[in-house]
Formats: sequence, C-alpha cells, structure tokens
Amino acid sequence: MKKTLSYNYLVFIHAVIALAIFAVPFLSKIYGLIIPVLGFLLIVKNKNKNNEVLFVTAYLVGVEVFLRMTGGNFNNEYVKVLVIFFMLTGMIYSNFSVNASIYLFFLLLLIPGVLVTNASENLNTDIRKALVFNLSGPVCLAIASIYTLKRRILFPDLQKVITIMGLPIITTVVYLFLYNPSVKDVVTGTQSNFETSGGFGPNQVSTILGLGMFIFFSQLVLSSKLKSEMFLNGALLIFVSYRGIATFSRGGVISGVAMIIFLLFLLYYVSNRKGKSKVGLILLLVGFLGVGIWSYTSLQTRGLIEKRYANKDAKGRDKSDRLGGREAIIDADLKLFLDNPILGIGAGMGKDIRREALGQSVAAHNEISRMLSEHGLFGIFGFLILIVVPLVTYINNRQHLYFFSFFIFWLLTINHAAMRIAAPAFVYALTLLSVQVKFPGKTNNPVD
Repeated sequence: MKKTLSYNYLVFIHAVIALAIFAVPFLSKIYGLIIPVLGFLLIVKNKNKNNEVLFVTAYLVGVEVFLRMTGGNFNNEYVKVLVIFFMLTGMIYSNFSVNASIYLFFLLLLIPGVLVTNASENLNTDIRKALVFNLSGPVCLAIASIYTLKRRILFPDLQKVITIMGLPIITTVVYLFLYNPSVKDVVTGTQSNFETSGGFGPNQVSTILGLGMFIFFSQLVLSSKLKSEMFLNGALLIFVSYRGIATFSRGGVISGVAMIIFLLFLLYYVSNRKGKSKVGLILLLVGFLGVGIWSYTSLQTRGLIEKRYANKDAKGRDKSDRLGGREAIIDADLKLFLDNPILGIGAGMGKDIRREALGQSVAAHNEISRMLSEHGLFGIFGFLILIVVPLVTYINNRQHLYFFSFFIFWLLTINHAAMRIAAPAFVYALTLLSVQVKFPGKTNNPVD
C-alpha cells in the first residue's frame, strides 16, 4: 500500500506542477534549474552506487519537451548537455566498460564532417550553431551509450527508470489539457496541430507522448499489482494516447504503438502456456482500448484524424506526399551524398545547401539521410555501429524485456524527428544495459 500511495502522490504532484506553471509561467525556469541541481546533489551524495545517474537523466529526458514548451529550458540543447554532463559524472564514480570504446570510435567518425564544415566558405551559415544543432544528439547518444554499455542493472530498477521518465510526461499531458481543453474547437484541417500540442512543435510533443504511451502501458502490465494502480495507469495510458493522437503528428504515436507491440511479442515469446494466455487476453483488451480511444478522437476531430492517417486533406483528397514533405528532404540528402560520397558536405551544412534543391533552407528530419549527406562514408560506418552494437549485445542480454521496444523507438524516431530532443539518444542507450532479474552472489551494479 505504501508503494501505491507513493506512486499516486508522485502523479498528483506532477499534475500540480503543470497547473502551477500554467498559472505562473516563470516557474518553469525555476523548475528547469532545480532538477539538475537536486539531481547532482543526489548523485554526489550516493556516489552513484545505485545508478542514480540513470534516474536523474531519465527524469530530464521525460521533462525536456515540457520545459521547451513552457520556456523552462535555457537553450534548445539544455537537456542534452545535462544528460552528457551527468553521464560523465556517473563514469567518474562508476567507471565504464572497456567495450564502450566503440562509441569513442563513433565520435571520431564525426570529426571529418566537422573539419569539412570548418573549411567551408559558406558565409550564410553560422558554423558554431550548425555544429551544435546537428551534433548534440549524436554526441549525447555516444556518451550515454559509453555509460550504459554492459552496465548491470536489476529489472525492477530499470522499471523505476522508466517510471521516473514517465512522471514529467504526466505534467506535459496535464498542461496540454489546460492549454487546450477542447480539441474539437481548434482542429480545422489534417496538418500537425500546434494548438493541441501546447503551442510547441507537434512532432516533438507526439514523440514524447508516444513514449509515454509505452511507459504507462508497461506500468499497467508489469507493475500494477493492485486495482488502484491498474486504474491509475490505465487512465494515464488513455489520456496520453488521446492527446498524442490529437497532435495530428503521426510519428510519435506510431512509435509508441510499435513499442507496445514489440513488448507484447516478447512477453508472449518468453511466457509459458498460462502466461501466453494472459498475453493474449492483454492483447484483446488493448485492442478494445485502442478502438475506444481512436473512436473518441475521431468524434472530437470530426473524422479529420482518420483522414490524417489516411494521408488525405480536410476535403478527403489524397496528398501528393506521404511524409509531410520529408521525401523531398531525403531525396535532396541522397543526391548530396552521391555528389560527396567520402567526406560528405560537412556537419550542419545540409540545411542551407538544400536551398538549391528545395528553394528554401530546411533542417533534416531524418537522421540517417542527414548522416549520409553531411558525413558521407564516415556517416555510413557510424550508423552501422549504432545498429550492430545493440543487436550483438542483446545476444547475451536476453533478460532485457524492453530491448526491442527501446530499439524500435530509437530507429523510428530518428526517421521522423531526427535527434531534436534527448529521448531517442537516451532510450537507445538503455538498450545496452545488462538487465538481470537478480545478481548471483552480488549486491552492487558493476560494469561487466
């Protein structure tokens, strides 16, 4: 009961935070400052003996979109820089696996692209800003991965990491309801909707809410031991899913659904006959729940959400592109890669160079095509490292029930939202943890 009251209390507190910041926006700045200060004190006090770094960074990742939405971040890379700082702090206390040097090599592969950029004569580009904008995500991913690779963690502790990441997502969704109580009043077309996204980028809001869908589903299935916990997590799953769909940004919702499907598949695979029956029942209930959420959203949007996912405009006409203009950006990136296959055009240079092909400066939404165009052959090698290392690690890491869900979230997110926020970098790093039900003969969490 104590655990239930504690979780309920935390949920309530994070709902109140949304209300307070909605009423007094300046509090968001204070909130954004308090989190890293308290997090640092927690890590130093405990010397990271219980992987406090993962708890602090998980919270930062969960709160990033809310801070950016409400002006609580001090710059767009604020959370990514903090994640890098805390991961490095964790390494000082807890060391890291020698095998993690593969991610140091990944960082080295980014250097040729930086040198090409520094040698550029393009006077229209703010080189420092371009480098930070495009490389903060990959650097965050690499540093987080160095910390997590083969680091042993108990499954219940990993569940705590996920729970902590979900708490500020509650704040986000409550704020969305306060900012826009009635979806019906603001939806007039099938384009991504800033009003239902709290006035912030629908793509990023959809991404974090899609992650929230998975978090509260996993809480409902794997952590709800009492009826009150089941009801609360079920309600959170419904609310987060509804507001995620209502952003009209498809990428995050599809990623969240894919994560849930992969988790159910893995649970079914590792279960005995009785467990398989339970998973089948869960799948059936999820299906009914999904139909209910979709039907309600369709009612609130007067059927426009269905046209959005069918790639139609408000009048029911098929749109010429299926990815919101991203196809043109990807095509431009592939052409730039073919013209500059070895070194690429330089890190961060794609936005302005695409102007020639598209008639305007457009930032990449696809991290894979960006790495190809801006880093050339070195980008290919770098991406292969990111794909292969987690898969190889999983061979001896079969107790990691969330592996495929985390991996697919990263892969899908970088294809529609690049690495604008820290979530894909951090969630990718979580795939590398050595998850165990219990440590035989050990009481700490050392690196393998």
